[in-house]
Amino acid sequence: MKLGLNLSFATKRWLNPEKLAEMCKRDFGVRYIQFTWDLIDPWWPEAQRDALAQRYQKAFREQGLEITATFGGLASYTYAQLLAPTKEEREISYAFFKRAIDMTAAMGVDVIGTPIGGMTHEDAVDPARRNELYHIALDYLRKLAEYGREKGIKEIQIEATPLATEFPHSPKESLHLMKDLDGTTAIPVKLLIDWGHALYKPLLKEEADMELWLKTCAPYIGAIHIQQTDGMLDRHWDFTKEGIVTPDLIKKATKNAGAENIIQYLEVVTAFEEFDDVVYENMKKSMEFLKDVFK
Repeated sequence: MKLGLNLSFATKRWLNPEKLAEMCKRDFGVRYIQFTWDLIDPWWPEAQRDALAQRYQKAFREQGLEITATFGGLASYTYAQLLAPTKEEREISYAFFKRAIDMTAAMGVDVIGTPIGGMTHEDAVDPARRNELYHIALDYLRKLAEYGREKGIKEIQIEATPLATEFPHSPKESLHLMKDLDGTTAIPVKLLIDWGHALYKPLLKEEADMELWLKTCAPYIGAIHIQQTDGMLDRHWDFTKEGIVTPDLIKKATKNAGAENIIQYLEVVTAFEEFDDVVYENMKKSMEFLKDVFK
């Protein structure tokens, strides 16, 4: 099995590329890094943004670490993006994702990922409107894949989320999305499955089963986010917390689905007010715990 690390834990805390790379190498012992847009906003001015992106790449490369993908963070997830209610808002989102592709290419990374977006309550409860927005989003994803190909991107990863107002949010819906896009995009569009999203019981009921998710979507999974959770909310806890994601479950679900070669990135989202030294120690303990599971 392959363990990686999303840099979400560093948001608002560790913003020096060289020191962060050294921490990931020396203290966390990880090889595969998923870069979060919460460290560099794609909307920032291009010259300064890309220079900082290249500095991160250089710092991590010099530590022998591989930035394998960039991924949308908490900030970009806040907005409705490609499922927004108006064309004007969706066009802004399209421009934003193009800038994220530009930043990713400047970093020398060829995989980019994000959730698609979220609908308003009114749109989400209207079946006809849901269907309309779904097909609008498909068209935007095809355009982004074409733009990504032009910029050297090789794969786009769409994250399944734990909200009924978003696409996709279930194993069946995720597979449907992939089949609708299969063969229609300039580069592959795959799924990112998150343990905490896949185990969210209030929404998924009997489908809150990671092995079911992995087996259902197997041909289309590009990456996995791993977190500790209780299945009642999308917790994004580290592994010093008690939860339902156990070593046996991780090994069983991964092996039974044949997902051993898919990178599983630890994605921890902490309260902003948590002390830095607590976050650091818990991340270190969590990576030690997971490295033992993944060995």
